[in-house]
Amino acid sequence: MPSPFPGMNPFLEQPYDWEDFHSEFFSKVREALSDEVGPNYFVKLEVRLLLHERSAAERRFLGKADVGITVSRDLDRSTRGAVASAAPMQLQLPAVEIIKQTYAEIRDSRNRRLVTVIELLSPSNKVTGDDRNTYLGKRDEILARQTHLVEIDLRRGGKRPTTPKAIPPCDYYALVSRYEDRPNVDFWPIGLRDPLPSIPVPLSEPDAPVQLDLKKMLDRAYDAAHFGKHIYSEQPDPPLSPDDDAWARGLAGLLV
Repeated sequence: MPSPFPGMNPFLEQPYDWEDFHSEFFSKVREALSDEVGPNYFVKLEVRLLLHERSAAERRFLGKADVGITVSRDLDRSTRGAVASAAPMQLQLPAVEIIKQTYAEIRDSRNRRLVTVIELLSPSNKVTGDDRNTYLGKRDEILARQTHLVEIDLRRGGKRPTTPKAIPPCDYYALVSRYEDRPNVDFWPIGLRDPLPSIPVPLSEPDAPVQLDLKKMLDRAYDAAHFGKHIYSEQPDPPLSPDDDAWARGLAGLLV
């Protein structure tokens, strides 16, 4: 069943679940838009990899290796020595955390020209540091080209991009920047209790934009990954106000 919230589900903002939701959301975006853009365009998912070296105190299990080797428990010590001789010394690799940021591109199928980029802001995009600088640099490249930008922010808190400067107070937002209209952009401020809108995704003129229903994308991602099984055991991050927390817990069925 779909998410019980009319708009963004704040329980999806937990760090543990966000990356999974981010990827699943874009999977549904590609499915939906591929059916709408017609034969002259195709939708492609790209992944931006961010590597973070962690200190010894922060080291933890970060994921599975691309290739793994397992030693059988049936091999005794002498057999293992025959299989692989001991190295003369051991060194330690730095612990690296890999953050994957998925985004979508719409390209012209006739010449593969980049037409539109669709971004969903991640936590690291909204915290001062290298990740934010990398994202803002890519954003500036898009805005300097004849490429449309669709930027969606479904996370409360953090430091938003500095342009446009007149962003009104809101929990979430959607922004559509058509290159023909710059520096003007279309902007949808969204509150916690507001429905998520359907927004136009621009294509090349004279083709009309296609609609992207953000609530429908959220619900499809929510159902596909079965988020309802586990996200309500944790708290939204950042925390909600007491009134909003009571409202959210009521919708999630956590109040008795």
